[in-house]
Amino acid sequence: MNLTPKQLQILTRVRDFRIARGYSPTMQELADELNVSKVTIFEHVEALIRKGALLRKPNKARSLEVSPGAQLPDEARSTRLPLVGSIAAGLPIEAVEDRQHLDLEDLFAPAARSATGDTFALRVRGESMIDEHIRDGDYVIVRKQSTARNGETVVALLPNGEATLKKFYREKDGIRLQPANADFKPILVPECKIQGIVVGVIRRY
Repeated sequence: MNLTPKQLQILTRVRDFRIARGYSPTMQELADELNVSKVTIFEHVEALIRKGALLRKPNKARSLEVSPGAQLPDEARSTRLPLVGSIAAGLPIEAVEDRQHLDLEDLFAPAARSATGDTFALRVRGESMIDEHIRDGDYVIVRKQSTARNGETVVALLPNGEATLKKFYREKDGIRLQPANADFKPILVPECKIQGIVVGVIRRY
């Protein structure tokens, strides 16, 4: 696809926003993020839809999504994962603070393992998962999915909009998000949104 730099920027922002939050940005959020007018965003989005790079459901808010056939430049290398922010392994924090990339080839070349577009990385903050060998400063590799089985380590979005890294247990009274450290108490919520399942941990010495 022949996309302009601004169109690539918008496409990347839509992808990263959906990975991080589970839903799409609004036109105004895109405009605020890129420091342009809402009209400019609308024109670029319409162009991206015409080119087949973006999909949108008519008359539905937050329905923008990247077309399955569109590949962004930062996805060309299989060892390059979107680093979409930090995740709390302690007290909950906002899941996303910035949008960078974690290049496994830079960390472990040439033995980096390949990753798919449905995988992203988060940097861990806190010590609540140390008994699962996940420490402050580690990177967790997360496979994006919205369901989890009991005992899996998940990125969970709490009802108040904050996110945390914990072991998932569904109980009859709700959800228990269990730390792997006796110094921390479990988080009990009626429901939460699963952003993904931890499939790996990277520690750089």
